[in-house]
Amino acid sequence: MENKILGLIGLGAKAGGICFGADSVEQEMKKKKVKLIIVAIDASNRTKEKFQTLSTQNEVPIIIEGEIEILSKAIGKSNKAIIGIKNENIAKEVMKIKNGGESIG
Repeated sequence: MENKILGLIGLGAKAGGICFGADSVEQEMKKKKVKLIIVAIDASNRTKEKFQTLSTQNEVPIIIEGEIEILSKAIGKSNKAIIGIKNENIAKEVMKIKNGGESIG
């Protein structure tokens, strides 16, 4: 996973623009607050399938990338396999980087 994306996730965490953990992300999705879901590669298959389904149902983009340890470190937590980005600008920048574009800054 690119350092730019991890930096944006960290920035979102400091600004309160993310949620993390399966239950929290799922609750925020039901409130239509999540703009992008990031799931760790090493999350369980059941978890990945669940969030891919939620992603489709709620029309929220999903990225399956990075390891639990790396994603957790980016937000200053431990053992977090699911991150929901609620900040629309951060979500757009992450998607831009993912799609080969350049980020601001």
